[in-house]
Amino acid sequence: MLLAIDCGNTNTVFSIWDGTEFLATWRTATEWQRTADQYYVWLSTLMQFQKMEVKITDVIISSTVPRVVFNLRVLADRYFGTRPLVVGRVDCLLPVDVRVDEGTQVGPDRLVNTVAGYDLFGGDLIMVDFGTATTFDVVDTDGAYMGGVIAPGVNLSLEALHQAAAALPHVDISRPQTVVGTNTVACMQSGVFWGYVGLVREICDRIKAERARDMRVISTGGLAPLFQQSEALFDAFQDDLTMHGLTVIYEYNKDNL
Repeated sequence: MLLAIDCGNTNTVFSIWDGTEFLATWRTATEWQRTADQYYVWLSTLMQFQKMEVKITDVIISSTVPRVVFNLRVLADRYFGTRPLVVGRVDCLLPVDVRVDEGTQVGPDRLVNTVAGYDLFGGDLIMVDFGTATTFDVVDTDGAYMGGVIAPGVNLSLEALHQAAAALPHVDISRPQTVVGTNTVACMQSGVFWGYVGLVREICDRIKAERARDMRVISTGGLAPLFQQSEALFDAFQDDLTMHGLTVIYEYNKDNL
C-alpha cells in the first residue's frame, strides 16, 4: 500500500492508495513542530477507528513547507520501514519536463498538479489551485510545466482586510446575493468573491492570448467548488488532483525505489 502525503501551508493530507483507489483520506493542520511519533499515533488511531488493516510499504511526500519534511521522512523510516519518495528531490523523477528559468525552484505542489492534470486531461491546460495562495499553472501540449502565476489566496485576502482595517470584521467567503452590498459583511464578501472571479477570468484570458491557443481551465483546492458555480470559469473541477498526481509520480518511480 502507498501512503501519499501532501503537505500544504495550511493543511496536510494523508491518503492510502491500494493501486486502484484511495481507501481513506485524512487531513490535519500543518505544524512543523509535530514529531514522527505524533504523526504515527494520529494516523494509526484513525486507521483503527475505521477498522483498516493495511500494510504501508511505500510513502511519497509533496511539501511546500520544507521544515515538515524531516519528520515525515522519519515517520516513513521508523514506522513503515521505507525510504520515502520526496517530490522536488533529485532522485524523484517526473514524467513531464519543467521549462522555467535556470535555477528557479518550483513548488512541489505545482509540479504534482501539472502531472495530474496532464494524466487526466491531456495538454494545453491552465491549472487553478485555490489554496493558501491562488496559483495558475500552465501545462504545455506535451505535459511540460511552463510556469504560471501566483496571487494571494482568498482567505489570505479576507484576513488581510480584517487585520489592516480596524473597522472591518473577519468574514467567511461566500457568493453574495447581489454585487452591491448593503452592510459591511456583504460588501466585503462581494468585493472578494467577484474580485476573484474577475482575477481568474482575466489571468486565464491573458494566458490564452499570450500562448495564442485555446486552453482548458481546471480548478482544484478547497474553495474551488464555490467558484465553480459562477460564470462558467472552469472546464472541469478535480477535488483530489494533487493526490492523483502523487500516485502517477510514484508509479513512474517505483522501479527505482
